[in-house]
Amino acid sequence: MYDHPAGQSRATLDSTVHYYCAVGATKVFGIQISEAHYKACLYAGLCVSGSNAEVMPAQWEYQVGPCPGTAMGDELWVSRYILHRVAEDFGVIVTLDPKPMPGDWNGAGGHCNFSTSRMKAENGMKVMEEAIQRLEKRHKEHIILYDPSGGVDNSRRLTGLHETAHIDQFFWGVAHRGASIRIPRGVAQAGRGYLEDRRPSSNGDPYLVCEALVRTAVLDDWTDFDWTNMPSKP
Repeated sequence: MYDHPAGQSRATLDSTVHYYCAVGATKVFGIQISEAHYKACLYAGLCVSGSNAEVMPAQWEYQVGPCPGTAMGDELWVSRYILHRVAEDFGVIVTLDPKPMPGDWNGAGGHCNFSTSRMKAENGMKVMEEAIQRLEKRHKEHIILYDPSGGVDNSRRLTGLHETAHIDQFFWGVAHRGASIRIPRGVAQAGRGYLEDRRPSSNGDPYLVCEALVRTAVLDDWTDFDWTNMPSKP
């Protein structure tokens, strides 16, 4: 994408309703790139677990994981390189910007599914709720670390519209696509599993996202975090 989605021009763009969950060559763009990228990641030995079209035309998502700890950052970083390289063969420019098209269009997030052994054990839901309480208290720190611009990039995406919670608000819900933290319905029914942090941006640093989650949800300790080279401070 450069100025407009692949397969479209700004002049020919229609409303989101015509592209979301659509089929057909006049409504779906970039599927060949998505599938080629997925196969290339598998060939490279990366732990990719799925891909799907998103709401905006030519907007695609893929999932990395499950991965232990910082391996998630390693896998995502390499997969991004492969995505750019594959797109070259199709003459397409990839953007990781969290709001690639201004206006009434969905942005792009880097949603992070996160769990610990205690969350997956009996009474894991209680452990997740306690972690969510800590995440709420550290919302400002997470927003700063969830995009390379200290929250500036994400502020264009986290508006409270287009399946997002507002950047200045924090709430969680079961199967709620507009929440800061979403608990999948199956997890709530089982009483154990994982939570989904929907705040990270698509261009976020996966290592900082992982560190923030571990510091807050597991360690509850930010005392030795070095803010020196961060774009802003809480």
